[in-house]
Amino acid sequence: MPVFDGASEFTRSLPKILTHEGGYSNHPDDPGGATMKGVTQRVFTEFLTASGQPSRDVRTITDTELRAIYLKRYWDIAKLDKLAPGVSYVVFDGNVNSGVSQSVKWLQRALQAMGLYQGAIDGIIGQGTILAAGGVNDNDALIARIIERREAFLRSLATFKTFGKGWLKRIADVKAVGQAWATGSVGPEISYAPGGEAKAFLTSAKPAPSTAIADAATGGGGGSFTLGSALAAAQQQLTPFQGSSHLIDNMIVGLIVGGLVVGAASYGIRWYQKRRQAERADALDLQVVTNVQATT
Repeated sequence: MPVFDGASEFTRSLPKILTHEGGYSNHPDDPGGATMKGVTQRVFTEFLTASGQPSRDVRTITDTELRAIYLKRYWDIAKLDKLAPGVSYVVFDGNVNSGVSQSVKWLQRALQAMGLYQGAIDGIIGQGTILAAGGVNDNDALIARIIERREAFLRSLATFKTFGKGWLKRIADVKAVGQAWATGSVGPEISYAPGGEAKAFLTSAKPAPSTAIADAATGGGGGSFTLGSALAAAQQQLTPFQGSSHLIDNMIVGLIVGGLVVGAASYGIRWYQKRRQAERADALDLQVVTNVQATT
């Protein structure tokens, strides 16, 4: 496996991330809360406590403290010095924006899609993930898949309507720079996009699509009363009077047709909602894929 200059990659990656992070932000819809240059108040307080220092406002963070936090919490912890140039930057940016575990899952899913990784999608950089990444012959394609996974995740967040434009601009820049670095090029200049600095966490996921309406009609939810059963009961009550008048006959036919329509529509809606639930779970990496023969 090739050995990469992790210190050099960290040094050139950090300014790119800081460009996207901007300065101080504290948007009410941002789950990160008060944040300075990508470092939240919570993360800064934890860093100060671990260093034996009293807590202070994140807006007072120094460049030395900033670099130390980024290196320890978002670079070293994910063993990014083991990843190829470009790939390490892309994962690094995801670590800062959505958390290390989520960003590593995008890497693992991308490697899995390329047929190189059979381990658990657990968000942990282990030997299996590192070996799989080292076996990639086309890091351009790997980066494209990582960004594809990341975009699907972002679109599944309730906060996408607020920050989506900034996020999409950010990941487009990250992809362009990452692919350029992966091929040995310098890469394009990037710029700050308002909203792109907002944290994109799993806690902001949209609620799962509900099948309640379809269940109420078909009994899929386990209830004893459904619209379909009500129509069937009405039909049974009218059946003894069938043939006594055209009105009764037409009502029975109407109930039969109505029951068929309700049943078909309800099952169709339920199938569609189930598919949406599966797509949501996949985008948010809620389905854990494991293989006991591989390790992370």
